[in-house]
Amino acid sequence: MEAIRMFFLPTVLRSLTAVLIGALIGSERARHGRAAGMRTHILVCLGACMTSLTSLFVSNVLGNEGDVFRVPAQVISGIGFLGAGMIILKNNNVIMGLTTAAGVWATGTIGVALGFGYYIGAFVVAALFLATIILFAKFEKHKKSTEILYVELDNLYEVNNVLKAFRETLPEPFSYQIFAPKSNYHGHIGINLVLERHIDFDVASLCLLEHIAFAIEE
Repeated sequence: MEAIRMFFLPTVLRSLTAVLIGALIGSERARHGRAAGMRTHILVCLGACMTSLTSLFVSNVLGNEGDVFRVPAQVISGIGFLGAGMIILKNNNVIMGLTTAAGVWATGTIGVALGFGYYIGAFVVAALFLATIILFAKFEKHKKSTEILYVELDNLYEVNNVLKAFRETLPEPFSYQIFAPKSNYHGHIGINLVLERHIDFDVASLCLLEHIAFAIEE
């Protein structure tokens, strides 16, 4: 019983820290509208932390000999099922979700570290994690090779006329793909405009054109 009581405080402290770090990372992803938001990252970090705590409990408190890294190691490989569900191929053949998937995996590794009480490593990696996805986001956006704009027309019979207006309005040549509207409104049609490079352009100005319901940057 004494060993269990001594193990109680580290369990609470490490679990609460896992929730805190998971919330910090998840809130940034949620702010960008990603599917894996605060709750997902908290659960991943907390669950990974629990695997390490369980291994330590079995070894140190129950006295069962064995490899304490065996169970936590499965988190690193097993977390892939979540990552696979976050990576999607959009209609414009652009892969999305890689950063979020990698982030969930990294959050799992932080949880494992916290479970073993490696606070310094967990906080350093969490800080670098947040710095990477926040500071480098603007740089990546500026340097990306293509610019994708989604526009929705309120009249599917005016596609040719609208495309002609786009060619006169947009400063760069573009290719396009036509598909079902995101709004699901009857009579609407969706178009993806794929520009060869990132441009400084007010996407909202496209809404001033006739038959444009709304326009957003993908």
